[in-house]
Amino acid sequence: MADGRRIWLTGASSGIGAHMAQTLLEGGARLALSARTLEPLKALADRYPGQVLLVPGDLTDSAQVREIGKRIAQAWGALDSVILNAGTCEYVDVRQFDAALVERVVRTNLLASSYCLESALPLLRAGSRPHLVGVVSSVTYWALPRAEAYGASKAGLRYLLESLRIDLAQEGIDVTLVSPGFVDTPLTENNDFPMPMRWSAQKAARHICQRLDKHPLEIAFPTVFIATLRLLANLPKRLQVALGKRLARTSDGKPS
Repeated sequence: MADGRRIWLTGASSGIGAHMAQTLLEGGARLALSARTLEPLKALADRYPGQVLLVPGDLTDSAQVREIGKRIAQAWGALDSVILNAGTCEYVDVRQFDAALVERVVRTNLLASSYCLESALPLLRAGSRPHLVGVVSSVTYWALPRAEAYGASKAGLRYLLESLRIDLAQEGIDVTLVSPGFVDTPLTENNDFPMPMRWSAQKAARHICQRLDKHPLEIAFPTVFIATLRLLANLPKRLQVALGKRLARTSDGKPS
C-alpha cells in the first residue's frame, strides 16, 4: 500500500494519527513522525526499526518546524507524501468570548499547518508521485454551536489546501482533504454532547490509509453523516439558523 514511500505525518502520538502511523508502517512506509509527546513515537521506532525518523516538536513554533524540515532533508532528501493531521479543539462560550482561545486554535490548526507546508513543499517537489494530505473536518460543511474557533480554523485550512490544489497541479503535486465525522480520540472523549455515527480512531485511520494510494480529492466519512451535513448546508439560511438554535446551549449550559 505505501511500500517504501517517505511520509511526514504530524500529530502522530495519539488518535487517528497514531493509528495511521501504525497502518502505514505495517504497509512498509518510512515515516517521519511529529508530535509534542515523544514517547509514543519512540515506541513505534522501536517496533519498526529502520522505518521511523523521529522529528518531534511544537509545530506552532515556525523555527522548530524549519528545523524538522532540515532534519528530514538531511535524512531522506525528499518526501513522497505529507499528512497534516495535527490539530486541537476548544469550544467557545459566547457569554465570555475569549479571543485568546480563538488564537490558540487557529495557531494550531491553521498556522502550524502553514509552517509545515513551507518546509514540506520543497521536499515534495523532489519526491515520487508527491501527495499532500490535510485533515480538515466535516464541521466545515455546516456551522455548529460552540465550534466557532475550531470550525473557522478548519474552514481556513480547507480553503488553503483547495487553493494549493489548483496552484500545485502544474507541478504534479496532488492534494487530498480528509473530512472526518465524529471519531473517538483524546480530543473528543471530553465532549458532553451526542456524537452520532461515531467511529473508532482505528477504523477511521484504516479507512483513510486504504484510499491514499488513489490520491482522491477528498476522503469524507461516515457517508450518511457527511450526506446529511451537506444536505443541511443547502437549506435556506434562516432554516439552518433555526435548526442550529435547537442544538445550542441555554444560559444554564443545557441543550435548548
